[in-house]
Amino acid sequence: MAIRLLPPQLINQIAAGEVVERPASVVKEVLENSLDAGARRLELDIEQGGKTLIRVRDDGLGIPREELALALARHATSKITSLEDLEQVASLGFRGEALPSIASVSRLTLTSRIANEEAGWRASGDGSERPAEIVPAAHPQGTTVEIRDLFFNTPARRKFMRAETTEFKHIEDVVRRIALSRFNIDIALNHNQKTLWRLPAADTRAQREQRLAKLCGQPFIEQSLYVEHAAADLSLSGWIAQPTFSRSQADLQYFFVNGRVVRDKLIAHAVRQAYKDVLFHGRHPAFVLYLELDPAVVDVNVHPAKHEVRFRDSRLVHDFLFRTLHEVLAQVRPADTLSVQGVDFTPSTQPSTPQFGAIRRQEPMPLQVSEQIAAYAALHPRDNSASQVALRVAETLPEAATDIPPLGFALAQLHGIFILAQNAQGLVLVDMHAAHERITYEGLKSAYAGEGIRAQPLLVPVTLAVSEREATLAEQAAEVFAELGLELDRLGPERLVVRQVPALLRHADVPALVRDVLSDLTEHGISTRLREAHNAVLSSMACHGSVRANRQLSVTEMNALLRDMERTERSGQCNHGRPTWVQLRLDELDRLFLRGQ
Repeated sequence: MAIRLLPPQLINQIAAGEVVERPASVVKEVLENSLDAGARRLELDIEQGGKTLIRVRDDGLGIPREELALALARHATSKITSLEDLEQVASLGFRGEALPSIASVSRLTLTSRIANEEAGWRASGDGSERPAEIVPAAHPQGTTVEIRDLFFNTPARRKFMRAETTEFKHIEDVVRRIALSRFNIDIALNHNQKTLWRLPAADTRAQREQRLAKLCGQPFIEQSLYVEHAAADLSLSGWIAQPTFSRSQADLQYFFVNGRVVRDKLIAHAVRQAYKDVLFHGRHPAFVLYLELDPAVVDVNVHPAKHEVRFRDSRLVHDFLFRTLHEVLAQVRPADTLSVQGVDFTPSTQPSTPQFGAIRRQEPMPLQVSEQIAAYAALHPRDNSASQVALRVAETLPEAATDIPPLGFALAQLHGIFILAQNAQGLVLVDMHAAHERITYEGLKSAYAGEGIRAQPLLVPVTLAVSEREATLAEQAAEVFAELGLELDRLGPERLVVRQVPALLRHADVPALVRDVLSDLTEHGISTRLREAHNAVLSSMACHGSVRANRQLSVTEMNALLRDMERTERSGQCNHGRPTWVQLRLDELDRLFLRGQ
């Protein structure tokens, strides 16, 4: 076949295939143009999920009469003038293809007026090659883009559009992202002549959190932590949900780079790594985060829809994100969780709250190990006088509210599994094994990262039978075992002797502990892979040093555990991401018993 030039209409329709996927794509392009024009107010009218009408009004700079026709021409833009501009794009869009592409597959009307002009001007297109006619039109300063009958002249594309509710949901998602990216913009969204959202501009943090609650749900903002940190010419701010507010899917994750929403693998990995130590298996974190950096060090022109970005120094960005979020999550203590800036961040017990699901107790680990309670007993001798003092203090909580620690004072133990405590807010329930497991784990991690895990010789060395392969592995990995606070010798082809163990685990079931470490070594190897996975090994070890279910504790021992939780990083979750404690406030208890109704 002969090579020939394509007609402009067909060129535009092919370009529309990249830019205009569905009505939501149109909304995104038009809204981004409005924001680039300096708009402070946006109003959207949608009908039938965008199939019959998409209208966007803004109060931006407007388009002069002589440039109105250019706005509907391909490769025309006001946002870049040189290659240098392209290398440091600060606007949301710049290609100049959106409006002509949209106009090629719809009936588009563009009306605009600039400041100091008495009247506006209107240009229309109907998908044909006819040049747009420019006519006067009454209009306030700003621009209105009206798109009717999307894909009317491309029936193959139109039949691929989904149901009205589905298409509008995609539009809603786009508007939500825009509303989260620009808090200083007043936004109204109407569908089929009914107002869905009317979001006033939010300048203060309190106003922004009100918008977040509207767009992401009240439980998200109630259980989120505010982040604000800057270093190495990078700035991160926003909200991250506590690990207990995890999701079954990654549907509440918004990340903005210089005001542009992105879905980037490097960013996603950094966030996952920050949550790795506290998130339950198979769950996803929730967050709304904003990264600001020099536009010259980030390429936003990687993806046609600009969803992906490329950083000049990707390792720097990854480490900055990981360390910032990891530190925020690590520093949360029960005192912070109960009250941050007057907002209750305690995991809600209401069944309708979409968090980690119905409150479940952690099942006892299927390991035949002995319990370590002597550590607490040694620090806090078991005597009746101490227990009675603790109980008397607990009884006077209402009168001594200013001296009550965050997790309060222990009252009793339930079924050998839970600790019941009373604090200023009401009742606290603690899963004692999960909580002690986290405490032991953090102790092992700190020791491993510092001077090394302190070992304690066994008065009577413990021998154990293993396979020949395991015995050989133990012999080869003697240095690795020493780093973990374990000293082993090989007595025979299938026999080991353990001479010392980590001091934190001195009451653990030694054979089970060694076998678990051998299992981890088999999985991760004894090269650098083990050191990369050392937290997983320490987590396995911590299970052996934690108090077990059905172990009876004295009030003194229970209070010692509560105080340790208040001092320990990430103590709100066990090593596997399950919650270690929940709060039942007095008003929630009142509702349970219909008090005051």
